[in-house]
Amino acid sequence: MSTESKLSDHILETDTQTVDDAVLDAIDTDAAGLDASADLQVLLEQDTDISSFLQGLAQVSSERFSGTQPVLCSIILDRSKRNVVVAASSPEAARLDEVQAGFDEGPCLEAQRTNTVISVSDVRSERRWPGYMAAVREFGMRSVLALPLTLRSESAAAMNLYTSTPEAFGPAEIEAARRYAELASKVGVIALRLAAYSENVEHLRAAMESRTAIDIAIGVVMAQNRCTQEEAFAILRKASSHRNVKLRTLAEELVATVGRQSASTVFDT
Repeated sequence: MSTESKLSDHILETDTQTVDDAVLDAIDTDAAGLDASADLQVLLEQDTDISSFLQGLAQVSSERFSGTQPVLCSIILDRSKRNVVVAASSPEAARLDEVQAGFDEGPCLEAQRTNTVISVSDVRSERRWPGYMAAVREFGMRSVLALPLTLRSESAAAMNLYTSTPEAFGPAEIEAARRYAELASKVGVIALRLAAYSENVEHLRAAMESRTAIDIAIGVVMAQNRCTQEEAFAILRKASSHRNVKLRTLAEELVATVGRQSASTVFDT
């Protein structure tokens, strides 16, 4: 973005303050900072999973930083022992992240891995990540800013901002974006905790449903064979191994055959 259209000016939506004041007001104290908090809080209140939250965050961030030229936003989240989650404000931003993942290098991955802010003032003169920079130029982007998202967990994440204007992210813009990323990180920590809680509830529900079918099937085998619970369970496990099907699947089939309907677990709501 040009000097006349600063990213931080866009956040404040005023041209009566200095750039330095804009940086502080946008993130910390004044209405624009509070508005940012409100926007991010709305994302949490929408009762969505982590993928949907990050998608909303990318869209909100893109809208917040866009001035006379659009700013594209993408976010990458790497959760331990889970699939990498990628969110983007537009198909173009998503494609830029896909290409970066293909090269396995680039500003967003660098910010994520080193927990540092990475700025590319002009992709035409950037010498780092030559393959990816060539791809970014083909997309018509000129400036890139990558910011780590600190999530205080085993997860690692970063936010990428792209614009077609060279030298769009000067010191004031980088500082404003950094403070915004700090705020987004705090909300992201809550989103991850909520997602983990929701996932644990679903896992527990699935485990209880699986246990219900198996327990009923054990009772059926006990009645049919006049055997103990341990013996009935052993019979089911042997049949499961012989047929090469999961124990739960075998139990559900047996219960459905005897009761003419699938076993179900009743949860109080």
